[in-house]
Amino acid sequence: MRLPFNLRSGESFSLGSFSRGSFSLGSLSPAALAALSPRERRMLLIGAIAAVAILIFGLLIPLDRSVARAQERLAKKRADLSWMQSVAAQMALLPPASAATGESLLVIVDRSAREAGLANALSGSEPGGPGNLSVRLEKAPFDVLVGWLTRLAQQNGVTVDSAIIEKSGAPGLVNASIVLHSG
Repeated sequence: MRLPFNLRSGESFSLGSFSRGSFSLGSLSPAALAALSPRERRMLLIGAIAAVAILIFGLLIPLDRSVARAQERLAKKRADLSWMQSVAAQMALLPPASAATGESLLVIVDRSAREAGLANALSGSEPGGPGNLSVRLEKAPFDVLVGWLTRLAQQNGVTVDSAIIEKSGAPGLVNASIVLHSG
């Protein structure tokens, strides 16, 4: 294989020592640039402009756009937080939905369990004091049970005072003893 340049025996090659005519990459002094032919100076200028353009369009502009998007998201999240904090005080003053409808906790639990598809798993319930109800479920799908308890809390203001959840024989099914509290 023939190289486009010749090395004499004992010489080594490096980019710092590479030179073409009177120009070497190791020395970019004004005198070295003046010694270049007009064609070489033009090529060097075009290469420098291309390198700057690549830097600007390939790195700085995408970085600036990404920072601008992050700042927009941050401003939106701050506005959302401000709104939530202003509404939270008003929401705290509202009574839970169960108090507004006047339904007893037993009726709310029974109706919502049927709506959630837990009617067959509901094996018993008994009042446990003012505003409390003990509920027993057998072979209830765990995911459905958790969704039901979440909806009870969100829609009716019913909270879980205590819960004992044990696995039943089949995967995904549980037996649960739960004490619920309204208001």
